[in-house]
Amino acid sequence: MKILHVTPSYFPAVRYGGPIYSVHGLAAGQAALGHQVSVFTTNADGPGVSDVPVATPVDMDGVAVTYFQIGSPRRLYRAPAMGAALRARAADFDVLHLHSVFLWPTLAAARAAKNAGTPFILSPRGMLVADLIQAKSSVLKNAWLTLFERRSIREAAAIHFTADREALDFDALGLETRCKVIVPNGVETPAPIPDTVSPDVMAATTLPGYALYLGRLNWKKNLIALIDALAFAPATRLVIAGTDDEDHAAQLREAIAKAGVADRVALIDRNVIGSDKEWLFAKCSQFILPSLNENFGNTVLEAMIRETPVIVSTGAGVAEVVKEANCGLLADPTPEAIGTAMRALAERSVEAQAMGVRGRQAALAHFGWRAIAARMVTAYEGLVSR
Repeated sequence: MKILHVTPSYFPAVRYGGPIYSVHGLAAGQAALGHQVSVFTTNADGPGVSDVPVATPVDMDGVAVTYFQIGSPRRLYRAPAMGAALRARAADFDVLHLHSVFLWPTLAAARAAKNAGTPFILSPRGMLVADLIQAKSSVLKNAWLTLFERRSIREAAAIHFTADREALDFDALGLETRCKVIVPNGVETPAPIPDTVSPDVMAATTLPGYALYLGRLNWKKNLIALIDALAFAPATRLVIAGTDDEDHAAQLREAIAKAGVADRVALIDRNVIGSDKEWLFAKCSQFILPSLNENFGNTVLEAMIRETPVIVSTGAGVAEVVKEANCGLLADPTPEAIGTAMRALAERSVEAQAMGVRGRQAALAHFGWRAIAARMVTAYEGLVSR
């Protein structure tokens, strides 16, 4: 098949978190299966731009990635040259896969696909959730939903969800689609444990056996509740690490001081990748995703494949995976529930170790990117045949 993925941002702009990894993992997996896979994206990277060629395809793991110059309004990831390319080339592909909502690239790609008669599938990536819409820029998002997104959803050949939880959130908004496709994210095989790491990571991990959160520092990740959870797990230490594009770290430091746990919490408020990431996973004894709402939760799969027992909030889509694999504990997103789970894993080390083994087995058996890519291609073929 000839497949085009359209996404607002891409490697090397890893500051944007899980979707960057999951979209490329899917695209590269499809390319590895022999399909002709392209990506249209922008060169946006936070307040700046990535150091990449513009308007020229770049090969990345067998995927032809074309970056377009970010324009104005920047917050919508508008790229006029991308719009022109979509209008000119949408008919060249068997299917388009759009990876965002409330942003200009999805609107432009949906219109181009419709005009070309090319089916498109839309992945909302966890953004079609009532609570999240109301919590931030609700007026603008509701207006965009009314003026543009409902039409894109209606005209899409299918909406892709990574878990049943995400599909239920979609239904709760009163949205309808002609077809739902549920395919989870995948995970890559981890790199070897490094010999050396950055000084801040080394300082945070002097004593191994801590609980780890690794991901964006964002209010929906429920990290203040995670800090407060230490009151219910008095012997547990915690490392919180991740990109802070929304100045959330200041609130976390206030929460740490208020809870009186500065001696038990290390906060690394920067993007953590490569050797530093592998080191953090290697030295922890449990991984925690306490999110209020999460369409999936890629980092949980990353912990599983590294044989780490996990604690996942009931608000995360990946909770279904954890329950099925019996590789960790589920907890309501409250300090007491999270803290009780942290303490339970720490006190039941033999059981926790067995959970880690089961998690790795499940990750290897069911969530490699080639297997996930094959499932998605099967979904595409069904859409095209219709």
